[in-house]
Amino acid sequence: MPRKCSPCQVGQIVQITHGRDAGQYAVVIHVIDERFVLLADGSRRKFDFPKRKNVQHIRLLDYISLEVQNSIMETGRVTNGKLRYALTKFANEYVTKKGEPFNGEGRCN
Repeated sequence: MPRKCSPCQVGQIVQITHGRDAGQYAVVIHVIDERFVLLADGSRRKFDFPKRKNVQHIRLLDYISLEVQNSIMETGRVTNGKLRYALTKFANEYVTKKGEPFNGEGRCN
């Protein structure tokens, strides 16, 4: 199940804890250094325009999408559809079973 783990990996699902997108899930598409990563979700945050995020502002989950990881390792890219698929698969397996909203739609903006 989701828990904190120390190093970030490409293809890892994370939950954003700070900022405008707090409560939403995204995929790590690049690790800049030990402090920053690039995140994308395939819908609002596309692969070509990822969000640079401090690792202290995300919750690392113990779930890695092998499809995303393999695609980035082989070609250096991943399709936005594959990112959306990975997040949907994660939501169906873990999040919706717990009764939590998937993309944090309960927030007021």
